[in-house]
Amino acid sequence: MFNEEFHLDQPIRWGMVGGGRGSQIGYIHRNSAARDRLFILTAGAFDIDDARGREFGTNLGVSAERCYPDYITMFAEEGKRQDGINAVSIATPNGTHYEICKAALNAGLHVVCEKPLCFTSDEAEELQALAQEKNRIVGVTYGYTGAQMIHQAKNMIANGDLGEIRIINMQFAHGFHSAEVEKEDAGTRWRVNPKTAGPSYVLGDVGTHALYLAKAMVPSLKIEKLMCSRQSFVKSRAPLEDNAFVLMEFEGGAVGNLWASCVNAGSMHQQKIRVIGSKASVEWWDEHPNQLRYEVQGEPARVLDRGMGYLCQKDDMVLQDRMGGGHAEGLFEAWANLYRRFGIAMDRVNHGEGAEDVMNDMWFPNIRDGAEGVRFIENCVRSADNGSIWVSYQ
Repeated sequence: MFNEEFHLDQPIRWGMVGGGRGSQIGYIHRNSAARDRLFILTAGAFDIDDARGREFGTNLGVSAERCYPDYITMFAEEGKRQDGINAVSIATPNGTHYEICKAALNAGLHVVCEKPLCFTSDEAEELQALAQEKNRIVGVTYGYTGAQMIHQAKNMIANGDLGEIRIINMQFAHGFHSAEVEKEDAGTRWRVNPKTAGPSYVLGDVGTHALYLAKAMVPSLKIEKLMCSRQSFVKSRAPLEDNAFVLMEFEGGAVGNLWASCVNAGSMHQQKIRVIGSKASVEWWDEHPNQLRYEVQGEPARVLDRGMGYLCQKDDMVLQDRMGGGHAEGLFEAWANLYRRFGIAMDRVNHGEGAEDVMNDMWFPNIRDGAEGVRFIENCVRSADNGSIWVSYQ
């Protein structure tokens, strides 16, 4: 399905907090939101340096008067305008997400937030209650789940093609921080500082991505208990971990494991998920996102390709091709699939539907999923910091 002609009656006027010059994640947000023309970048507080942020914003085509020194000013001034923003994306360091998201909801804005949504479950519950009160959509950018083959796997699992689910292996283990790169790299420096990163580094930074892949593929998955061991191989990062192992037991008897790391020297990403059933297994690797490996016991292994007619024809995520089969799609397309769904969800609420009803009716990584990621990190830290004991999932 090609989305060039798809549009909303009223495109969503959209602002950004953070994501200024040199921000890789800001670039990804803007390009993905622009793909289907559902969002129009209208305002921004792009940088803590006002002049630099204004220069950057005007270079993007945003009016100078709508390039603000901070998010508080932006929300106040945009709220006075007839053509003020309807939604905002938060692309700032982790320690700021809670306050910005809370302020945006109080300003009546829909939100797209980087993960983690916040640092504690209490904060997450407060944001959930506020979003419900204000009837606003909050999307969380678990961007890899916009890849179509994740949803092909979800449909195969739901169809019983794998049989009873027994084991889920998850990993996101890159090697780019195997040395103390934060001495020279400010983008890494804040990630290893508890004040700005929170109680975890790699579990929150990459581990929750892998965990949410499992949740997207097996929506009924619920953790019963877990055990976590975490290490700081670059000692200056302590107490935050740069490597972690998590064992999980799920309700219903399935088990899982997660390896999150930034010290897997030589590795690019190594974000993989393998779901193992009683009859067959599927495996997806984000470095080859257009393929899904399908292995039936006693039969030759098969590689399923995106864009082919043999895939599930009843799931719009599977059918959401942005180019024909055989051409490689990647991260921008996956994020664009998410932003398309964020936009549709926001538009439905703008036309009178309840945000809770929309979340129940359509799939996208939402505030509930963001809160679950925070809850997972809390349980992992609780286990690891008490001697890597098994803990009941709270």
